[in-house]
Amino acid sequence: MATNAQARLAGFAVSAPGLEPWLTTELKVIGLDAREDSGGATFEGTLEDVYRTNLWSRLSSRIVVRIASFRVRALGELARRSATVPWEEWLAPDSAVQLRVSARKSRLYHTGAIAERVMEGMAKRVRTQPRVVASVEDEEQPGEATLLLIRLAHDVCTISLDSSGALLHRRGYRQAVARAPMRETLAAAMLAAGGWPAGTPLNDPLCGSGTIPIEAALKARDIAPGLGRAFAFEHWPRHQAGRWQTLRDEARARIRPAAPAHIAGSDRDSGAIAASRENAVRAGVAADIEFSEAPLSRAPMSGAPGWIVTNPPYGVRVGESAPLRDLYATLGRIVRDGRHHLVMLSADANLERQLGMPLQTLVATRNGGLAVRILSGGGPRPSNSESR
Repeated sequence: MATNAQARLAGFAVSAPGLEPWLTTELKVIGLDAREDSGGATFEGTLEDVYRTNLWSRLSSRIVVRIASFRVRALGELARRSATVPWEEWLAPDSAVQLRVSARKSRLYHTGAIAERVMEGMAKRVRTQPRVVASVEDEEQPGEATLLLIRLAHDVCTISLDSSGALLHRRGYRQAVARAPMRETLAAAMLAAGGWPAGTPLNDPLCGSGTIPIEAALKARDIAPGLGRAFAFEHWPRHQAGRWQTLRDEARARIRPAAPAHIAGSDRDSGAIAASRENAVRAGVAADIEFSEAPLSRAPMSGAPGWIVTNPPYGVRVGESAPLRDLYATLGRIVRDGRHHLVMLSADANLERQLGMPLQTLVATRNGGLAVRILSGGGPRPSNSESR
């Protein structure tokens, strides 16, 4: 008989729209048989695979595990089927749960009634029913409750449990932030979609709180992004604490002693550079990144061919776009020297044109609710061999 750690589970890795191909590739590298799905990727694996994915995925925002799926067309039937779910394996008696219910194209559509019947079924199965707390709208502040997702679609009820807790972009290092910070998962997505090889120089001349250089250093040194944080699955009754500790120990053993190529970040804002350095210390990569206070026009660049990966301001968040035209024109002049390949995030086509160079759209996604694109252009994409 399969143990809890070996039993096959259905999981779903959630990412930002547009990043599904890169997320699927990442999950396959982790060792999962993953396939693209709307908003992420689905996979089948063991409890250990759920641990490993939370520990190693740089692109996922959360990992959810499907614990039940059944066809249902009546509320009474929903309560009866919910009573067959092995809740005791997933929820501790004294735990708190948040319910997130959705329904479409189904006989059952009243989300409140759906939630009530699922909890009614849970009460029949477990001796001490977990308490339901009000849903937290701000996912940046998830609280202590376990997120339970109940989805009705075409009369099929799918019940899933969030295994991550706080969203996975919360690596634990970014406590000091500059204005309009980007999520760590989006910074990692720029590196993945742009195809940055970890053995080539990288510079972010508009680095803000340092997220892009720090994510680059974590990748270059093979540091698991989830190594310094806690997860919701650690509170599951079926949690395998010994195996989880082994995976963490194995991850620590993989860490390379130093980044193999020059990584740098600069910004004209002294407060942003101070925040970058503090964040890099917490991430354990302070020695791998050279941070400096400098305007874009005097940003220090590696002498070797390399990459510029950056998230320039785009007006929507930090003011009108007109004053930013000169900044984009300056960035274009730097990239057009032919020594650097550019990967950038953009939300304004008018500002993009100030670079004076053709750009390729790699990904169309969202950043904090704003439609953005990951673009690339400029010089040839230097490979590892070119940087040696």
